[in-house]
Amino acid sequence: MQKDIPNEVIEIYKKLQKANFEVYFVGGCVRSLLLSNSVKDWDLTTNATPEQILKVFQNGFYDNQFGTVGVSFELKGEKKIAEITTFRKEWSESPTHKPEKIEWGKTIEDDLSRRDFTINAIALEIKNGEYKIIDPLDGEKDLKEKIVRAVGNPNLRFKEDALRLMRGIRIATELQFTIEEKTWKSIKSDAKLLEHISKERVQAELLRILKSEFAYEGAIMLYESGLLKYIIPQLLEGIGLSQARAGRHHTEDVFTHNVLSLKFCPSTNPIVKFAALIHDIGKPQVASKDDKGLVIFYNHEVAGAKIAGELCDRLKFSKKDRDKVITLVRWHMFSVNENLTDSAVRRFIRRIGVENVADMMDLRIGDRLGGGTQKAESWRLKKFKERVAGELAPKPFSMNDLAVNGKDVMRILNIKPGPKVGEILKKLFEEVDENLKLNNKEYLEKRIKEL
Repeated sequence: MQKDIPNEVIEIYKKLQKANFEVYFVGGCVRSLLLSNSVKDWDLTTNATPEQILKVFQNGFYDNQFGTVGVSFELKGEKKIAEITTFRKEWSESPTHKPEKIEWGKTIEDDLSRRDFTINAIALEIKNGEYKIIDPLDGEKDLKEKIVRAVGNPNLRFKEDALRLMRGIRIATELQFTIEEKTWKSIKSDAKLLEHISKERVQAELLRILKSEFAYEGAIMLYESGLLKYIIPQLLEGIGLSQARAGRHHTEDVFTHNVLSLKFCPSTNPIVKFAALIHDIGKPQVASKDDKGLVIFYNHEVAGAKIAGELCDRLKFSKKDRDKVITLVRWHMFSVNENLTDSAVRRFIRRIGVENVADMMDLRIGDRLGGGTQKAESWRLKKFKERVAGELAPKPFSMNDLAVNGKDVMRILNIKPGPKVGEILKKLFEEVDENLKLNNKEYLEKRIKEL
């Protein structure tokens, strides 16, 4: 275990010890060390108050109400933050995680008793080179048995901070653990408390679930616990909505198809996996029947893109992530017809953006396998991907690649800057896009005069 803790982190630990304070590693980092997993975040707890911690660390910062001081350090050229929290006991009837009263704890046992889950309530002490585990709540036993169990009364833990409802599922998802029965029952009965949590915090936990290798299992737990209703309520509208019709590969209802598409989407990007999860979210809104009485979902991708935008706004996604999700949902029905012209393939690339091409292909694979097909890629999709790759190989043709520009247009026609310049360039671009051989300055200058 000793070799798994970087020297830079050990130095932070020793500084507090040298200042005659008690200090322990605690939380997820201890859990990861015991499981021999890599540690992403280093958390320490101490009997020093925030003010005392800041005296020890000149580069520390303290801008929260939870007694946590951040100490920056560099690890392998990357800036990291170690979080140091004063022993504490806290009471809060507010599930928003805004304690009405915080009392500093006197012992490490006090501190561990207010943590969320037993597997996160294990402390590690280093003294005279010896490593000692402090585990009053049998968290190590739960680790070995692969159980997520709330500390003490589950309902009280979730009322202190309702985000723990999602966190329990996220930890179970990431580690493939089972949630203990009483804890699971409390998650289900307390699901409504999630409404009180800021959407930024909900989004962060959701994306961590989706980032997991077992995102599908996590999504199912969110559904079975009742939490999904407070995160992506529109997704539930697809439950029981059949897609079955002759010649269509879909065999499951819309909801099941969406979560199966998440399961089979090969992307490791949680934003792409989120798009896979909601890609058909517009179907319930547009569902109708044709003259044979069979269900159809005309323009469901358009309706879905609108819902996706609303969801991303509600969950406080960044503009960049929001744009990606909307694009993937809006254009996921792209054609792979072998008769598409080269210019049509280039239009597809421009429409979704070069940065989204690979993600769109991953979504299509998830969509296909999630719909019951046996092959990830049809021969048409393979051929289409080859054609897209061929267009991307040099670089996709854009307006900036024209052999002439706006200055040439103004010079040849002796006109000032205005809409006409853009109109002429657009016409030239459309011509050249159909036949790239026309992209030479002599020809285009001649066309400018004609236009």
